[in-house]
Amino acid sequence: MRKLKLEELNRVSVSEFKKQDKIPLVVVMENIRSLNNIGTIFRTCDAFNVESIFLVGITARPPHREIQKTALGATESVDWQYFQTSEQAISILKSKGFTILSVEQVEGSTSIADINKINCNKIALVLGNEISGVDQLTINSSYACLEIPQYGTKHSLNVAVCAGIIIWECFNKLKNI
Repeated sequence: MRKLKLEELNRVSVSEFKKQDKIPLVVVMENIRSLNNIGTIFRTCDAFNVESIFLVGITARPPHREIQKTALGATESVDWQYFQTSEQAISILKSKGFTILSVEQVEGSTSIADINKINCNKIALVLGNEISGVDQLTINSSYACLEIPQYGTKHSLNVAVCAGIIIWECFNKLKNI
C-alpha cells in the first residue's frame, strides 16, 4: 500500500460540488455552542454530499475563524441557512416533505441500526446542544428519535462524533434514492 497524494484524491472544486446531486438530507444544528463542533459537522456534511445545513438558535454562523479551523472551507461548499427557532426550521422542512429525526436518548428511541425500518426518502436530522441535547419541543415535532447504542459508562458522545456516525448511516440509507 502507498498513501495517496493530495492530487490523487480526485477532489472536486466548490463550484463542481455545488452542481452535484445531493443526498436528501438536511442537518439541523440546534443550539450547538462549540465552534469546533460546528466546523467539524460542516466538514462531515461536505464529505457525504449533504443537501444543506440549518443553523438554529445560539449556533454560530460562518464566517467565523474558529468554525473555519475545523470546517477547512466546507462553509463555502455546503449550503446553509440560519433560523432563530427550531420551530421555524422544522416548519419549512416539513413543508418540503422531510421526515424529522432527532438524535436523542428518549423513551422508545430507534437504534441507528434500525434506520432502514423508517419509511422515508428525505431526512432532516436534528442534533442538539452539547449539554442539554435536543429541545423537548423539537422532540415532540419529530417523527422519531435516533440513538446510537453505547456500552460504556458515559452514554454520551461528542456531538460532532455522533453526527459523523449518524450522517454516514443516513447517507447509506439515502444514497440510491
